[in-house]
Amino acid sequence: MGQPAPGTRLCAVTDLGDPGARGFSFGSGRDFFSLFIVRRGDRILAYVNQCPHAYTTLDYPDDRFLTSDGEEIICGTHGARFDIDSGRCTLGPCLGRRLTPFAITITPDQFIETG
Repeated sequence: MGQPAPGTRLCAVTDLGDPGARGFSFGSGRDFFSLFIVRRGDRILAYVNQCPHAYTTLDYPDDRFLTSDGEEIICGTHGARFDIDSGRCTLGPCLGRRLTPFAITITPDQFIETG
C-alpha cells in the first residue's frame, strides 16, 4: 500500500485553518493512499480519507472536508457527517460507523508528520 513512511513531514500546523482540514495523497493505482488532517482549536487529528459507506474519498474539491460551520467532517459523495474528535458518523447511511484514524505527531518546531 502507498502509505507514507513514519516521520514523513506533511505540513506545518500554521498551514491549517482553525477549524481547517487538508488532504494528502500518496502512490497511485493499487498503491494509492489518501489521508487528511483536521484541526479544531488545539486538537489536530488525522484520518484515512475513505468513507466507511461508499469507500470513496471524503473531500469536495479544494480540500473541503468540513461542514460550512466547521463543526463536523462531511462526505462529498453523499453528505454523511462525522464527529471531528471521534470520527463517528452522526448522520447518513454509515450512521454509527467510524472513520479510520491515522497516526500523526507534532514536532517541537510545529510540523505535522506521520506517526
